[in-house]
Amino acid sequence: MGDAALNESVIKFEKPVQVNPIRLTQPMGAALAFLGVDRCMPLMHGAIGCTSFTKVFFTRHFAEPIAIQTTAVSDVTAILDGGDHNITEAVKNITTKVSPALIGLHTTGLTETKGDDIRRVASKVDFPLVHVNTPDYEGAYESGWALATKAMIDQLVEPTKVTRSNKLVLLPPVNLTPIEVEKVKEFIEGFGFEVHALPDLSTSLDGHLGQKQAALSSGGIDIDTIRQLADAATVVTVGTSMEGCAAALQKKNPAILHKHFPHLQGLRATDNLVAFLLKQSGRDLPPASVVRWRQRLQDSLLDTHFALGQTRFLLTGEPDQLAGQAAALQEGGGRVAEVIAAAPSPVLETIEKARVRIGDLEDAEDLAAEYDLILGNTHCESLAHRLGKKVLLRGAPNWEEVGNQLKCDLLYEGGCHFLCEVANKASEV
Repeated sequence: MGDAALNESVIKFEKPVQVNPIRLTQPMGAALAFLGVDRCMPLMHGAIGCTSFTKVFFTRHFAEPIAIQTTAVSDVTAILDGGDHNITEAVKNITTKVSPALIGLHTTGLTETKGDDIRRVASKVDFPLVHVNTPDYEGAYESGWALATKAMIDQLVEPTKVTRSNKLVLLPPVNLTPIEVEKVKEFIEGFGFEVHALPDLSTSLDGHLGQKQAALSSGGIDIDTIRQLADAATVVTVGTSMEGCAAALQKKNPAILHKHFPHLQGLRATDNLVAFLLKQSGRDLPPASVVRWRQRLQDSLLDTHFALGQTRFLLTGEPDQLAGQAAALQEGGGRVAEVIAAAPSPVLETIEKARVRIGDLEDAEDLAAEYDLILGNTHCESLAHRLGKKVLLRGAPNWEEVGNQLKCDLLYEGGCHFLCEVANKASEV
């Protein structure tokens, strides 16, 4: 994708209101990032309803109990008190009832509109706490995740000048499922690296059966490991939204090498990752299983080419996710006709041969004559049924299927499954 011509005709969102939106908010992305840290309690600074919605949203999507707390700010307390007291009281209540390793304090539109200084309040809290401003009237799901990740790096990682040559930090985007994070980690480990992902949903929201229902996040990267991330020789970012996080880590240790990948979907993107890992590891050949899966993906590209080439696709979701899906489908001969993104991003300009816009599902309805199959979240399903279109569920939320956290579309192996699933859906009568 690096040498592709830029799509400079991305259509901006100009309507005064979103109708049937696909955009998710920054506070939700930040909460999910904190759930990728072991024994972390996300603390949403805002009204009870904001936290309740997020809790229900993730509980349905992951089919797991989700631990999130709220400062329970009301309109009245926001105006009269500013919410400072609510933060300190919430921290006191949390630490009295459970023993978190970290509290992830993030804001909402209500407290941001009031202008609460959470940095000042956080400095007075005698407990490990990361704070981040995530107004829901700016950005989206993707940027909320990235802002929380950067805040954890800024506030927790200890500076150093030492590097360990085989240690690698992976900074994944919000659109990766837990199993995708695990697969990328294992893929890189196969080249001899010690890999740490931040955040890491692969062991916290991957659908494993724990011993009991916990009041805190279970699994994920632990806080001590986060503090020691700066001695890694390499940081790998996946998704344009995560590039700023790598820069924050390099400030902790300028000797860290940064390698960026817009996505890891499809043959070309995975080849680029393999080439980089071979160079960094000093190996001549990748593991035999990697070679075998590449051959399988090549065969899948041939097997699915006809079905994909006869289908016009509409892609909806987060920008980093859309860039990967478009590249994988186009490698297989798919006709990506329309792309509707939840929020702006430079990565949208790299999507070739498609009309790209920032929009909502009302736009998808208006464009019904332009596509045959929709890739998008649960909200696309009723639209597809109403319009007589085919739909393949991807992204969040997915409330219609179980096991969505175990779906993998990345690398050679996931690319095979993705192309075959799309081709089978496209071939349905």
